[in-house]
Amino acid sequence: MKFAFDNDQYLRTQSAHIRQRIDQFGGKLYLEFGGKLYDDNHASRVLPGFQPDSKMRMLLQMKDQVEVIIAINSDDIEKNKIRGDLGITYDRDVIRLIDIFRDFGFYVSSVVLTRFHGQAIAKAFQSRLETMGVKVYHHYDIEGYPSDTAHAVSSEGFGKNDYIETTRSLVVVTAPGPGSGKLATCLSQLYHEHQRGRMAGYAKFETFPVWNLPLNHPVNLAYEAATADLSDVNLIDPFHMEAYGITTVNYNRDVAAFPVLVAMFEKILGQCPYKSPTDMGVNMLGSCIIDQDAAKEAACQEIVRRYYAALCDYKRGKGGEETVRKLELLMRKVGVEPSVRRVVQPALDRAAQTEAPAAAMELPDGTIVTAKTSDLLGASSALLMNALKKLAGMPDEMHLISPVVLDPIQHLKVDHLGNRNPRLHTDETLIALSICAATNPMAQLAMQQLNKLRGCDVHSTVILSSVDENTFKRLGVNLTCEPKYQ
Repeated sequence: MKFAFDNDQYLRTQSAHIRQRIDQFGGKLYLEFGGKLYDDNHASRVLPGFQPDSKMRMLLQMKDQVEVIIAINSDDIEKNKIRGDLGITYDRDVIRLIDIFRDFGFYVSSVVLTRFHGQAIAKAFQSRLETMGVKVYHHYDIEGYPSDTAHAVSSEGFGKNDYIETTRSLVVVTAPGPGSGKLATCLSQLYHEHQRGRMAGYAKFETFPVWNLPLNHPVNLAYEAATADLSDVNLIDPFHMEAYGITTVNYNRDVAAFPVLVAMFEKILGQCPYKSPTDMGVNMLGSCIIDQDAAKEAACQEIVRRYYAALCDYKRGKGGEETVRKLELLMRKVGVEPSVRRVVQPALDRAAQTEAPAAAMELPDGTIVTAKTSDLLGASSALLMNALKKLAGMPDEMHLISPVVLDPIQHLKVDHLGNRNPRLHTDETLIALSICAATNPMAQLAMQQLNKLRGCDVHSTVILSSVDENTFKRLGVNLTCEPKYQ
């Protein structure tokens, strides 16, 4: 894999830029963090070299100045809304984020329950947070927000929200997902700070689109692919062009909301500190790309992966045909076909040969291994074993899992757990291998190769079970599937 991104440079320049923005507002900044703050796997895929926790490590450069507010929509708690990439509810993700921030040594000052109107499950969640020593605040529905700026910026609008007590110069406002109320939380805080005669500012950290890359750069188009189901569209920032005569890229929701934000800033601060949505951002990502060709190639691969994911979601009834069509258009824009994904054709060829589900994986050195379905292992499990043996330099015919371990697992699955076939899923295969590793040096050597699978591409000729899909995700493997059921 070619590196496209200088992560060390990013940590230095991004933290320095945020410090400058803090100084611009007299030593107090509310920073809205869009996207994922901790595990930004999308960025690490489209910009090889970017580490998924880079933004967290960047904040570590200024840890003593940082405190964290997590916003969560109370209605999302009530509806048990799921974070798609992790498969957990938003409220559970808030707990997860608090644990992660604390493990890094960050001060999590509070959680704000937005759109709160006494929901029972939200109140129960508040009690749980308070037992963890986390302060909880309430923000409410504001009639006419955001368009009715006069009402929003008043004692009956932001004024009825709880004022969140903060003590540090950089207040990071993050959330488990979109629609959680991050922007409204920042604006509400600016209103309350101004009412108290205190200086404070607002800025936005949105990783994508990258403002100083071309509009149709594959990295920016990969962001459109990631948000295809939300109908987000990249566009030239017209406000920035008018103010400075410089072409920059933003996305439709921020551009559409900017006039409203200007009106709110004028009511809160007396004037708007920004002339464009691009001005509001503090993103230095584009300045740290060191290999444009590698970035373009990785981004094109990501668009194809998103296309396969949309096809499978459509097959499952979880996504629409419109999303699939948009991703086909994006592939045409960057000039790629699904076949650009090197693992697709070998998997299809193996399935045609065996007349059964098959899978293929590209290893770090470019070698492609394949696997078929057998009576013992599903194609995904067999692929894992074949890949580990190849990485360890073992012959393909070597058996690493002892029948002494295997037979009881199959007996349990079929005779006690009601499974119709004894084939092992990927998690069961890895558990069996780890048991054998206690007494078999070759199995132990195979286990030691697991970390080398991170970043590898896999393609399956059928839609996988959630068990196999989650195992690949935890291993850091980039999985795609044909939109077919076994």
